[in-house]
Amino acid sequence: MNPILGGDYPDPTIMREGSHYYMTHSSFDYLPGLVVWHSTDLVHWEPISSALKTYLGSVWAPDISKYNGKYYIYFTVSLANTNGKKSNFVVTADSPYGPWSDPIDLHTPDIDPCHAATDDGKRWLYFSDGKRIRLTDDGLAVVGQEKEKIYNGWQFPGDWVVEGFALEGPKIKKIGKYYYYLNAEGGTAGPPTAHMVVMARSKSLDGPWENSPYNPIIRAYRNSDHWWNKGHGSLIDTPDGRWYCVYHAYENGYTNLGRQTLLEPLEMTDDGWFKPVITDLEGKSADPVGKIEAPIRPMAPVSTKEQVLNEFRIGKEWRFYKNYEPERISISNGTLTLQAKGDMPGSSTPMLFVAGAQAYELECEIQLNDDKAAAGIVLYYDSVFYMGTGISKAKRLRYRKGIEKGGAQHPEGVDRSHVWLRLRNDHNIITGEVSYDGVTWKRETWAMDIAGYNHNTLYQFQSVLPGLFCCGEGSATFRNFKYTVLP
Repeated sequence: MNPILGGDYPDPTIMREGSHYYMTHSSFDYLPGLVVWHSTDLVHWEPISSALKTYLGSVWAPDISKYNGKYYIYFTVSLANTNGKKSNFVVTADSPYGPWSDPIDLHTPDIDPCHAATDDGKRWLYFSDGKRIRLTDDGLAVVGQEKEKIYNGWQFPGDWVVEGFALEGPKIKKIGKYYYYLNAEGGTAGPPTAHMVVMARSKSLDGPWENSPYNPIIRAYRNSDHWWNKGHGSLIDTPDGRWYCVYHAYENGYTNLGRQTLLEPLEMTDDGWFKPVITDLEGKSADPVGKIEAPIRPMAPVSTKEQVLNEFRIGKEWRFYKNYEPERISISNGTLTLQAKGDMPGSSTPMLFVAGAQAYELECEIQLNDDKAAAGIVLYYDSVFYMGTGISKAKRLRYRKGIEKGGAQHPEGVDRSHVWLRLRNDHNIITGEVSYDGVTWKRETWAMDIAGYNHNTLYQFQSVLPGLFCCGEGSATFRNFKYTVLP
């Protein structure tokens, strides 16, 4: 069952309304951002809307909730062109399907907002480091600028191998007479055993907060675990009363896929705490790698990524890096025409999607519409670190570490503007193929290892996303795009 969303879906935030679940994640530098997902069984998910279409900067750690009939997503932005300055924003909608409002700047720093409200209607935003600030009654502004520290976290043993203390990612849920307060500790990346989910509870949002005797309720204890850096958890229940924790984690050996969204069952103890169901012989939380029964029988079939990627649905599967530029694209019957931008894939604002598979193959038919255009397939970490294969009228192109590394000449007697390309990611080893008729394929002579394209090496909390680019001048047309998961 796990991951329930494979690939780079970090910092999950989830809510339930009746038999319907809604979830969103950090979208960082990609637009449209804050994609909202819907499920009826907690396992099969469909994208239904995107709440952000304006580039503000890098978008972190959102929180989705419904209050007084309106949906809210609060989120942190590391503001563009400010040398790391941060603020928090909110968007609202009458339906999780949108449309969502323009973002409203709350003009308050700190990271990882979480909305919580008392029974008498006092609204708060909780942040990392155990801080909070009052919200106005409509939730669209903060009251003053002074934050109150109300929680110091749970102190883990001093010999644990972690990145730091890093109290962050708060999530609050009221169950019965208690508010349950989840936080992440230990650092988001770094050593595999760093990140963890801890819990506290109180009968009042003002505290005092009592730490759980079962802390941490989620953690990787060994470097050999299948899932690393487990953290940023949220409590969620089913209509029949079963409880789960939704959180993110890196996959051992595939950190360049990003932090993936996982689901783990919890049980409530007789004294009202939550503890993991899946444990090792010492009673510690263990990897949820086996088959876990789906919480609810799926109500309807859900389209797979392989089935819908060739529809080029912008804001659902497909996205842009840093700029949302719908004017550059034309889509008709599975054919995409993309206007050129920049002189390299890194400056071209490529169209990208999240791939959760450990191994996959990309294939596309590409037609250059202008003599000065270049186009192809890219595996993109950011505008500096990427690799890919493409064509210009002059030759076949190869990119490595964001640098054009030269490429082979087109053979004589072929249409140099009409080429089929394949890019194969075989467990981080990349190879390419080319065809001039879509039938006969020739293996390229180069190969590359992209295992190092991850946050612990390159920072920025990005991941490797496959996609399509067009740079130079003019445009290119892409047809018959295929994404095939490999064993």
